Amino acid sequence: MMITHKLRRSRRLAPVALALCALLPISAEAQSGGVSLALGTQGPTAELEDLDGNTVSLLDYVEAGKPAVFEFWATWCEQCEALQPQFDELQARYGDRVSVVAVAVGVSQSVRRVKRHLEDHDPGYPYLFDKRGAAVRAYNATTTAIVVMLNADGKVAYTGVGTDQNILGAVEALLGS
Repeated sequence: MMITHKLRRSRRLAPVALALCALLPISAEAQSGGVSLALGTQGPTAELEDLDGNTVSLLDYVEAGKPAVFEFWATWCEQCEALQPQFDELQARYGDRVSVVAVAVGVSQSVRRVKRHLEDHDPGYPYLFDKRGAAVRAYNATTTAIVVMLNADGKVAYTGVGTDQNILGAVEALLGS
Protein backbone atom coordinates (compact mmCIF):
# COMPACT_ATOMS: atom_id res chain seq x y z
CA MET A 1 0.00 0.00 0.00
CA MET A 2 2.79 2.44 0.91
CA ILE A 3 4.63 1.70 -2.35
CA THR A 4 1.46 2.30 -4.39
CA HIS A 5 0.94 5.67 -2.66
CA LYS A 6 4.56 6.70 -3.39
CA LEU A 7 4.21 5.69 -7.05
CA ARG A 8 1.01 7.72 -7.43
CA ARG A 9 2.65 10.71 -5.77
CA SER A 10 5.76 10.49 -7.98
CA ARG A 11 3.55 10.30 -11.10
CA ARG A 12 1.74 13.46 -9.99
CA LEU A 13 5.00 15.28 -9.25
CA ALA A 14 6.85 14.28 -12.44
CA PRO A 15 5.13 16.90 -14.66
CA VAL A 16 5.83 19.56 -12.03
CA ALA A 17 9.51 18.60 -11.92
CA LEU A 18 9.73 18.73 -15.72
CA ALA A 19 8.10 22.16 -15.79
CA LEU A 20 10.53 23.46 -13.18
CA CYS A 21 13.50 22.17 -15.19
CA ALA A 22 12.27 24.18 -18.18
CA LEU A 23 12.60 27.35 -16.11
CA LEU A 24 16.26 26.78 -15.24
CA PRO A 25 18.72 29.12 -16.95
CA ILE A 26 20.49 27.76 -20.00
CA SER A 27 24.29 27.85 -19.97
CA ALA A 28 26.29 29.80 -22.54
CA GLU A 29 27.87 26.51 -23.64
CA ALA A 30 24.44 25.11 -24.47
CA GLN A 31 23.65 28.13 -26.64
CA SER A 32 26.87 27.88 -28.62
CA GLY A 33 26.48 24.37 -29.92
CA GLY A 34 26.58 22.37 -26.69
CA VAL A 35 23.06 20.97 -27.15
CA SER A 36 21.66 18.40 -29.52
CA LEU A 37 24.27 17.11 -31.98
CA ALA A 38 27.93 18.01 -32.32
CA LEU A 39 28.72 20.69 -34.86
CA GLY A 40 29.95 19.23 -38.15
CA THR A 41 28.13 15.91 -37.82
CA GLN A 42 25.80 14.76 -40.57
CA GLY A 43 22.15 15.55 -39.85
CA PRO A 44 20.37 12.24 -39.24
CA THR A 45 17.12 11.18 -40.78
CA ALA A 46 14.06 10.38 -38.72
CA GLU A 47 10.59 9.16 -39.62
CA LEU A 48 7.68 11.24 -38.38
CA GLU A 49 4.29 12.32 -39.69
CA ASP A 50 2.99 15.33 -41.52
CA LEU A 51 -0.22 16.78 -40.08
CA ASP A 52 -2.29 14.57 -42.40
CA GLY A 53 -0.82 11.41 -40.86
CA ASN A 54 1.51 10.54 -43.74
CA THR A 55 4.90 9.10 -42.80
CA VAL A 56 7.73 11.37 -43.90
CA SER A 57 11.46 11.58 -43.36
CA LEU A 58 12.75 14.74 -41.72
CA LEU A 59 15.49 14.98 -44.33
CA ASP A 60 12.82 14.97 -47.08
CA TYR A 61 12.45 18.63 -46.15
CA VAL A 62 16.11 19.36 -46.76
CA GLU A 63 16.60 20.34 -50.37
CA ALA A 64 19.97 19.70 -51.97
CA GLY A 65 22.27 22.66 -51.58
CA LYS A 66 19.85 24.52 -49.28
CA PRO A 67 20.41 24.93 -45.52
CA ALA A 68 17.67 23.78 -43.14
CA VAL A 69 16.48 25.01 -39.75
CA PHE A 70 14.61 22.64 -37.43
CA GLU A 71 12.88 23.84 -34.27
CA PHE A 72 11.75 21.27 -31.72
CA TRP A 73 8.47 22.89 -30.78
CA ALA A 74 5.27 22.50 -28.75
CA THR A 75 2.02 24.44 -28.49
CA TRP A 76 2.52 24.69 -24.71
CA CYS A 77 6.14 25.89 -24.90
CA GLU A 78 6.47 29.53 -23.81
CA GLN A 79 10.05 29.66 -25.06
CA CYS A 80 8.89 28.50 -28.49
CA GLU A 81 6.27 31.25 -28.46
CA ALA A 82 8.96 33.80 -27.62
CA LEU A 83 11.08 32.56 -30.57
CA GLN A 84 8.14 32.73 -33.02
CA PRO A 85 8.75 36.34 -34.19
CA GLN A 86 12.29 35.36 -35.22
CA PHE A 87 10.97 32.37 -37.17
CA ASP A 88 8.32 34.56 -38.83
CA GLU A 89 11.07 36.98 -39.89
CA LEU A 90 13.30 34.11 -40.99
CA GLN A 91 10.55 32.72 -43.22
CA ALA A 92 9.73 36.18 -44.65
CA ARG A 93 13.36 37.08 -45.42
CA TYR A 94 14.98 33.77 -46.27
CA GLY A 95 12.18 31.24 -46.83
CA ASP A 96 13.26 30.87 -50.46
CA ARG A 97 16.89 30.15 -49.45
CA VAL A 98 16.43 28.12 -46.25
CA SER A 99 14.10 25.23 -45.41
CA VAL A 100 12.35 25.88 -42.11
CA VAL A 101 10.58 23.01 -40.34
CA ALA A 102 8.85 22.89 -36.96
CA VAL A 103 9.08 19.48 -35.33
CA ALA A 104 6.08 19.24 -33.01
CA VAL A 105 7.12 16.96 -30.19
CA GLY A 106 4.61 14.30 -29.19
CA VAL A 107 4.54 15.28 -25.50
CA SER A 108 1.28 16.68 -24.08
CA GLN A 109 -0.06 17.65 -27.48
CA SER A 110 -1.86 16.08 -30.41
CA VAL A 111 -2.03 16.67 -34.14
CA ARG A 112 -5.42 18.27 -33.57
CA ARG A 113 -3.92 20.74 -31.10
CA VAL A 114 -1.12 21.63 -33.53
CA LYS A 115 -3.64 22.15 -36.34
CA ARG A 116 -5.72 24.37 -34.07
CA HIS A 117 -2.62 26.44 -33.34
CA LEU A 118 -1.95 26.82 -37.05
CA GLU A 119 -5.48 28.12 -37.64
CA ASP A 120 -4.49 31.19 -35.62
CA HIS A 121 -0.90 31.47 -36.83
CA ASP A 122 0.42 29.69 -39.91
CA PRO A 123 3.95 30.93 -40.61
CA GLY A 124 4.16 29.30 -44.05
CA TYR A 125 6.54 26.45 -43.32
CA PRO A 126 5.79 22.80 -42.53
CA TYR A 127 4.98 21.41 -39.11
CA LEU A 128 5.69 17.73 -38.61
CA PHE A 129 4.42 15.62 -35.72
CA ASP A 130 7.01 13.50 -33.89
CA LYS A 131 4.46 11.06 -32.46
CA ARG A 132 6.98 8.35 -31.56
CA GLY A 133 9.92 10.63 -30.73
CA ALA A 134 12.14 9.51 -33.62
CA ALA A 135 13.35 13.04 -34.42
CA VAL A 136 13.75 13.89 -30.74
CA ARG A 137 16.00 10.86 -30.30
CA ALA A 138 17.91 11.32 -33.57
CA TYR A 139 18.66 14.98 -32.80
CA ASN A 140 19.07 14.50 -29.05
CA ALA A 141 16.44 17.18 -28.45
CA THR A 142 15.98 16.82 -24.72
CA THR A 143 13.62 19.79 -24.43
CA THR A 144 11.61 22.15 -26.61
CA ALA A 145 12.96 25.41 -28.09
CA ILE A 146 15.99 23.53 -29.41
CA VAL A 147 17.03 24.80 -32.83
CA VAL A 148 19.29 22.81 -35.16
CA MET A 149 20.62 24.26 -38.41
CA LEU A 150 22.09 22.12 -41.16
CA ASN A 151 24.34 23.68 -43.77
CA ALA A 152 23.89 23.10 -47.50
CA ASP A 153 25.82 19.81 -47.16
CA GLY A 154 23.43 18.55 -44.47
CA LYS A 155 25.93 18.91 -41.61
CA VAL A 156 25.07 20.47 -38.25
CA ALA A 157 26.18 24.11 -38.38
CA TYR A 158 24.33 25.47 -35.32
CA THR A 159 22.50 24.23 -32.26
CA GLY A 160 20.91 26.30 -29.56
CA VAL A 161 18.19 26.28 -26.95
CA GLY A 162 16.05 28.85 -25.22
CA THR A 163 14.89 32.37 -25.90
CA ASP A 164 18.27 34.10 -26.12
CA GLN A 165 19.12 32.60 -29.50
CA ASN A 166 19.81 34.93 -32.41
CA ILE A 167 18.22 32.75 -35.08
CA LEU A 168 18.38 35.39 -37.82
CA GLY A 169 22.06 36.10 -37.11
CA ALA A 170 22.89 32.40 -37.21
CA VAL A 171 21.06 31.97 -40.53
CA GLU A 172 22.76 35.04 -42.00
CA ALA A 173 26.15 33.64 -40.96
CA LEU A 174 25.20 30.29 -42.49
CA LEU A 175 24.22 31.97 -45.75
CA GLY A 176 27.26 34.22 -45.73
CA SER A 177 25.03 37.32 -45.92
